[in-house]
Amino acid sequence: MNKQNIFFLLAAFALFGTACGQNKSVSEPPMMTNETTEAQEKAAILAVLNNETKAAFERDYELWKTYWVYESYVSKTYLNFADSTMTETLGWQQVDDFVRTYIVEHPQPAPLPDPLTDIDVRLYGTGAAVTYEQIDPERGRKREMRLMEKSSGEWRIAGMQTVIYGDVKQF
Repeated sequence: MNKQNIFFLLAAFALFGTACGQNKSVSEPPMMTNETTEAQEKAAILAVLNNETKAAFERDYELWKTYWVYESYVSKTYLNFADSTMTETLGWQQVDDFVRTYIVEHPQPAPLPDPLTDIDVRLYGTGAAVTYEQIDPERGRKREMRLMEKSSGEWRIAGMQTVIYGDVKQF
């Protein structure tokens, strides 16, 4: 069989598979189709992010932890280019211990960044990946990625990765 025939057969199989719907994964999560629902989910996620940030900056530990998932796969990572530090906490217990200790050691509220209004949200069934940029009054520009999970109708944070770039004037 020559190369042209092999190419033709491969193309025919690909078209046949597509026409039969065999290229879809059985385990693929349900996709949101209603724009109103997507807007509502984005608004709910935005509220969780702003409320969690406010609770953390105001040092309200009890409120802060209500916005998180309490599972072993939770993670929280900071990369701080401004002072060349990095912290990584894995699992709810470590995340909880890290934040609780930080609040005890730094009890004074910190200046709040402006509330988020523009976030990029990718919904995946009962999960979402969220990215955004924010100016922190004390740390400067930062980019964050949050992994969200929806459980019992409520969005919660299951992962947080923050990159701190520092002084806004540098950029």
